[in-house]
Amino acid sequence: MAARTKARKRAVDVLYEADLRRSDPLAVLRDRVADGNPPVPDHAVRLVEGVVEQQTRIDELIEAHASGWSLDRLPDVDRAILRMAVYELLWVDDVPDAVVIDEAVELAKTLSTDDSPSYVNGVLGGIVRAEIPT
Repeated sequence: MAARTKARKRAVDVLYEADLRRSDPLAVLRDRVADGNPPVPDHAVRLVEGVVEQQTRIDELIEAHASGWSLDRLPDVDRAILRMAVYELLWVDDVPDAVVIDEAVELAKTLSTDDSPSYVNGVLGGIVRAEIPT
C-alpha cells in the first residue's frame, strides 16, 4: 500500500473515531499520534487538521451534492471518507483529482456498504464539477 493511501486510511480512521465518540477530531488525532501504534503519517495529520479547519464548507458541499441524504443520515464511515476527500480535492494541490476520487472509492469499497463506492464517486464527482474550474 502506497504511503499516501495509508495516510488517507489513517485520516479516515481518526475522523470516523471522532465522529462516533462525538469527540474533537484534533484531540483524537493527538491521542493517535502520541500512541504511535500504528504511526500516523504526516499526510494524515495534514488531512485531519484540514478537515477540521474547513469542516463547515466541506459539510455544506457534501449536503449540496448528497442527492436526497442529509449529512447526519450518511453512514459514519462514508461521512469520514467524503470529508477527507473533499478537503484533499479542494485544498491539497499536489494530488490529482482523479487520484483523490479513486482512493476515496477504494476506501468505501473496503470499509463501507456495497452501495457506498458509487455513492462516494457520485458525490465527489458532483463537487469537482461544481467547484473546480476546468
